[in-house]
Amino acid sequence: MSLTLYYDLLSQPSRAVYIFLKCCNIQFKSKLINLAKMEHCTPEYQKIHPFQKVPAIEHNGFNIIESVAILRYICREFEVADHWYPKDSKLQVKVDEYLEWQHLNTRVHCALYFQKKYLMPLLSGQPVQPERIKQYEKNMKENLDLLENVWLKDKPFLISSEISIADILGVCEVEQVRIGGYNPHEGRPRLAAWMKQVADITSPHYQEAHMFLNKLVNKVTEQASRNKL
Repeated sequence: MSLTLYYDLLSQPSRAVYIFLKCCNIQFKSKLINLAKMEHCTPEYQKIHPFQKVPAIEHNGFNIIESVAILRYICREFEVADHWYPKDSKLQVKVDEYLEWQHLNTRVHCALYFQKKYLMPLLSGQPVQPERIKQYEKNMKENLDLLENVWLKDKPFLISSEISIADILGVCEVEQVRIGGYNPHEGRPRLAAWMKQVADITSPHYQEAHMFLNKLVNKVTEQASRNKL
């Protein structure tokens, strides 16, 4: 079967789908869509993804957009371990709970903090407005606290004692805030342990997918250190 992944590893959900395919040893063709070069805005890519975002997949001529839909589809169509997205309806719906919740929570608040603190100033050349960033950071912190105190309160992963697609999606969103200079581990031992476990279980694909992100984090850290001198 022919599977093609359209992605950019700067994109949180792109990383999640990439890591999952690699971990499950699912063969796919890589089609990098360079967001910085606006390759997602080409007419050719719009035929794949009408909203011109990443990721997207093409499977035997069938296009699928939206990372959650892609991950669910892969779990149904390919041979993957049951813990990723259990076939049992009661276990599956617990994964679905997080997948539905995260859209207006983990994803939106972590992504907005990253965009307003790092991406928009970079693209516009305009300095960060501290008061506006303060509110985005507050919302992001409150959401990370929900991961720490609710989702991870009594279990090592978001859903149960085993990793699922919810964990990969969640971790990739949380990693993104590090580019804004924020350390999500600080004061959140359960979240820190969870992120480490996900990275260890999905190694070396996790580290590969986050290589560019880590370079950006190091660059931001070095710049902040120079500014303090």
